[in-house]
Amino acid sequence: MNYKEALQHNIFKIISKSAKELSLDSYVIGGFVRDLILNRGSHKASPSASLLRTKDIDILAVGSGIELAKQVSKNLPNHPKVQIFKTYGTAMLRFNDIEVEFVGARKESYTENSRNPIVENGTLNDDQNRRDFTINALALDLNENRFGNLLDPFEGISDIKNKIIRTPLNPDITYSDDPLRMMRAIRFATQLNFTIEEKSLKAITRNNKRIKIISQERIVTELHKIMESETPSIGFLLLEQTGLLQYILPELTALKGIDEIEGQRHKDNFYHTLEVLDNIAKNTTNLWLRWAALLHDIGKAPSK
Repeated sequence: MNYKEALQHNIFKIISKSAKELSLDSYVIGGFVRDLILNRGSHKASPSASLLRTKDIDILAVGSGIELAKQVSKNLPNHPKVQIFKTYGTAMLRFNDIEVEFVGARKESYTENSRNPIVENGTLNDDQNRRDFTINALALDLNENRFGNLLDPFEGISDIKNKIIRTPLNPDITYSDDPLRMMRAIRFATQLNFTIEEKSLKAITRNNKRIKIISQERIVTELHKIMESETPSIGFLLLEQTGLLQYILPELTALKGIDEIEGQRHKDNFYHTLEVLDNIAKNTTNLWLRWAALLHDIGKAPSK
């Protein structure tokens, strides 16, 4: 498949030209490609017009992403400043309202107590292998003679059509290496109304304790994205089902269960809370009102 028509914005032509000048292969990869295939967000307009409103694009270089970013800056009007993140081997620049991040193809290995990988230079294939989900391993070729060609080594297009969240490699390895991916799987399932593949769901349950090594800030970011979804209860039900919720918001899991006293049954406050959350989500996008709905009964368990 070829998506040349979706890459008509000048930024892609300049990246392609710059990569050729450095004798590098370059690709658009990740969320931009996923959302393009899904016809999601800003891509719903005509491609050339919508890209002016696209906020971020990930570019993969087989070689130095930092050098490619510098070369792109030279070829852009006004030569925008390149921000370099040496620790991660990445670079970023802003062109009008577009944020472009550059990274060199790499392979990763992990230690047990950190989600920060040991990074080595790699091939396109190595880089696609390290991606969290098949739908995020899709790439569009920016090389002049293959411009717009889709590279889909893990049948991500099929998973998009079937609405499946699946890891490229063994899910136990994927989630143990970087436990934040467990939250991301649930977040994408919630945002896109996709189903997490059964093997993947079981792997999340097996590895749920690993979430303890993830910083609260990272967890909160994913929670916010779940909260901002159209039907946030999907995410919280999955968090509870996989056992992650007990490590993230144990106060919510404490609301589970139905009491019966002298023949009178009281509602299950956990499911009631999620119903309230979905109801308010239909009426407001205000994140903090949604949090108020989620926490409105949070004192009942300790009060009891």
